[in-house]
Amino acid sequence: MKALVYNGPGQRSWHEVPDPVLQDPEDAIVRVDAVTICGTDLHILKGDVPTVTPGRILGHEAVGTILSVGDGVRGVQAGDRVLISCISSCGRCEYCRKGRYGQCLGGGGWILGHLIDGTQAELVRVPFADRSVYKLPANVSNETALLLADILPTSYEVGTLAGQVTPGDTVVIVGAGPIGLAAVTTSKLYSPSSVIVVDSAVARQKAALDHGADMAFGPADDLVETIKELTGGMGADVAIEAVGVPETFELCTKVIRPGGRVANVGVHGAPVTLHLEELWIKDVTITTGLVDTWTTPRLLSMVAAGRLSMPGLITHRFGLDEMQDAYDIFSRAGETGALKVALFSDESKELEG
Repeated sequence: MKALVYNGPGQRSWHEVPDPVLQDPEDAIVRVDAVTICGTDLHILKGDVPTVTPGRILGHEAVGTILSVGDGVRGVQAGDRVLISCISSCGRCEYCRKGRYGQCLGGGGWILGHLIDGTQAELVRVPFADRSVYKLPANVSNETALLLADILPTSYEVGTLAGQVTPGDTVVIVGAGPIGLAAVTTSKLYSPSSVIVVDSAVARQKAALDHGADMAFGPADDLVETIKELTGGMGADVAIEAVGVPETFELCTKVIRPGGRVANVGVHGAPVTLHLEELWIKDVTITTGLVDTWTTPRLLSMVAAGRLSMPGLITHRFGLDEMQDAYDIFSRAGETGALKVALFSDESKELEG
């Protein structure tokens, strides 16, 4: 098969590699029908995630068709169309039994495209298949389902829920990439009084407004004062960091009001200064986290029922063998206007028309 292989910082290639095989009774081999590229993949390529070693097939978000399963798999079978979650779960360890699948001690967690070969390939081996894939309803397309692999549960769990968004809140979201836009959508499930998005790109500011943000600004020098003026001098109730660089995290700590919550979602590859000398007296709560995907069934039900959607988020579509072109477009989002890219196998193209 062909796959996108990480060859060290700044280096990637699309070439033939051996097909995956069942290694454990709980494994499934899945034909990749649709896959996408995550901002985390770009962080890996920059060298920000040193646990990813050269030779690794990248990718942790996909939709596919099960080709074979191990003897220990009970919930899915060959022929099932499934969502492949970005998080795998052994289901037995202390963390999994608490629903903290991202911290799995039994060989799961974020492993696809990280510690084992991932989804940016024609085939993928998925461990713990009963707890790491989800059968898809017929009315949920492959393209729509891709958003449930990572960005929707991540924005919902690590942003909206961790930030404790409640009715009437002012929510500031710093970063209007796919995660930031998904945070706009999921935060609005809780009826905040206003959602304010900050992004340096004018096109992404517009995308934020299109996805339901009430206001969008660039990172101007007077931004903190502007947000205070909009909130009666108080500041935001919740600030969601969705970029992963020091400046955006520090901005979140500056726009928050006393008693507010900062939810960090971005993947950071460099140290960040935490100004406790200013924050300690303000009763500010700061949360970080890796998504656990415990909300995936909830979100899938909402999508299937037409209660949750993100039209227009996928801006560029490619064939699976155009992976390098897709990376080029996605990595230059400021120039290309790319929000989320999707790649489809020939079989998936035929299925979806």
